Amino acid sequence: MDRHKTAQAGNLRTEEDAYREAFGLFLAGTDEKTLTHAYLRDLVEQLPTRRVLLDVGAAEGTTTRSVAPYFERTVCIEPSEPMRRALALACPQAEVVAEPVLEARVEVRADLALLAHVLYYVPRAQWAATVSRIVEWLAPSGLLLVLLQNPDGTCMRMVHHFTGLRFDLRELAEELAALPHNPIDGIALDVLPARYRSRDLDEAVTVAGFHLSLPGGSSRPSRDEVRAYVQEHWCDGNGGYLMRHDQHVLRIQRPAR
Repeated sequence: MDRHKTAQAGNLRTEEDAYREAFGLFLAGTDEKTLTHAYLRDLVEQLPTRRVLLDVGAAEGTTTRSVAPYFERTVCIEPSEPMRRALALACPQAEVVAEPVLEARVEVRADLALLAHVLYYVPRAQWAATVSRIVEWLAPSGLLLVLLQNPDGTCMRMVHHFTGLRFDLRELAEELAALPHNPIDGIALDVLPARYRSRDLDEAVTVAGFHLSLPGGSSRPSRDEVRAYVQEHWCDGNGGYLMRHDQHVLRIQRPAR
């Protein structure tokens, strides 16, 4: 999963260096960032105005840095102090808010807001409230993009197998559509393909463990268990390892008035 917003949850997150190493291995082997950034650039170019970008859970700022040049002002919400340090290097012009989204005070009206791979770390009961809070910060006709992995992809099937966790933006879309006094003008779901590849089994197992370091799971598998799973389910038939981790993108539009 793209992110991986805090440096606290799960075994890997207790060691910042190990966390960054595993994240780096994943980024080096996946086409996710390249494809996501191209999708975002195409979408941004269609926006009627590009005054303010709001990135909620900006993490290390890789995506923020890609999109920010299109906007006059960039505001980020990032509660993790290690991530804020990285964000300051990646996107020094960004204004950074340290409080979690439901506690944050943000005096902006964003033309585009991003909530990319954050909801893994938000209790399911708070998903709609979190998204509704961000919608309040949108300008008229503003757009919020919520990204999570497709729950039916290779990676999230593994997560469900070992932890029992499942994250599905289609359920959130239905919940938002049913809200009373709904401040949303339209909801749509896009699918962005993404693939992680490696020729090295140990690296693939480390990346798999990284994706399993989520809070709230029913169990923590051993590395040997993860290795056996990767060997059985990720082999590409050519001596390497392939993990599909397509992304779901929920596009949420605020009314023009």
